[in-house]
Amino acid sequence: MNLNKLVFLASSNNEAIEQKKVLEEQYGTNSLDNADVIVVLGGDGFMLEAIKSHMSQSLPLFGLNYGSVGFLMNASNKDDLIKRINLSQSIQIAPLSMKVQSVDGSCHEAIAINEVSLLRETHQASKIKISIDDKVRLEELICDGILISTPSGSTAYNLSAHGPILPINADVLALTPISAFRPRRWKGAILNNKSSIKFEVIEGEKRPVSAVADSTEFRDVKSVEVYQNEDQIIQLLFDKDHSFDERILNEQFKF
Repeated sequence: MNLNKLVFLASSNNEAIEQKKVLEEQYGTNSLDNADVIVVLGGDGFMLEAIKSHMSQSLPLFGLNYGSVGFLMNASNKDDLIKRINLSQSIQIAPLSMKVQSVDGSCHEAIAINEVSLLRETHQASKIKISIDDKVRLEELICDGILISTPSGSTAYNLSAHGPILPINADVLALTPISAFRPRRWKGAILNNKSSIKFEVIEGEKRPVSAVADSTEFRDVKSVEVYQNEDQIIQLLFDKDHSFDERILNEQFKF
């Protein structure tokens, strides 16, 4: 790679804002129009925001961790930044597209880098019908919710819900229930990433459910359709000595 025109984005974190000033003094400033890489200073949440906000630029993103978990980020060491970027490992991610129909008849769309989740809004459990490629696979799941995760998001909410960790280059998605009551022993499924998934909320007015694409939420939904959009590819860069593949492998051997 020959990437040397950097544009810096910082979260609201004070340290990230200060480091952005330091880096711009050291490496110069560029606009998004003439940059060839976006350097994101913050945590995973801010990285997800940056990806969505600047997807149209089609620029690779290199994260520096000034957040908490930092699974999508690199170490905050700012030395030899251009060299690090050009020696980095590149991974490509295809986001999920979510189409929502609400109880009031309105329609909404959003994209998710990590996962799309359906969540109950009240004390009552949700009831959800699940169809894969237009075939009903589960007539009624009684649960707190359900999510569909990309490989890059499989170590986030999906893992907390006891879903499987997926290799980053796997052509699959994880379908994971959240606190399933019936069927009690159903642990979810691993789906081909070409699958089209449809969730239909049963008794939606009595048992309201929200749909969330990463952090974009729509409440009181009637149905949700999800598929992986391979026409929108995101390129993330990771230090070669701490690659994304290695991070995912390490997660599977943590106790």
